Amino acid sequence: MIIVGTTTSGCVRATVVDAFSLNYRVTLAEEGCFDRSEVSHALSLCDMHAKYADVVPTAEVLSYFNQLPDDLFDLPAGGHGLALPTKEAAE
Repeated sequence: MIIVGTTTSGCVRATVVDAFSLNYRVTLAEEGCFDRSEVSHALSLCDMHAKYADVVPTAEVLSYFNQLPDDLFDLPAGGHGLALPTKEAAE
């Protein structure tokens, strides 16, 4: 699981710990999160890296995505303004 978000010492940390507790392998994109305090941000990253997640540069995450085959997932092509009615979309 690759995690990004705000706030590093709050929601991001809680998400990382929850994912780890559910036995997911967790990666945290370092520049993909922030905190109001640089110190709190840095301490949280250090602590999560030591215990719960691999904290890696965002460039490394993007490089990983670029290595995946284009047809890995069978995603719909989509259309311009061709949204299904809510009931059909739910089915």
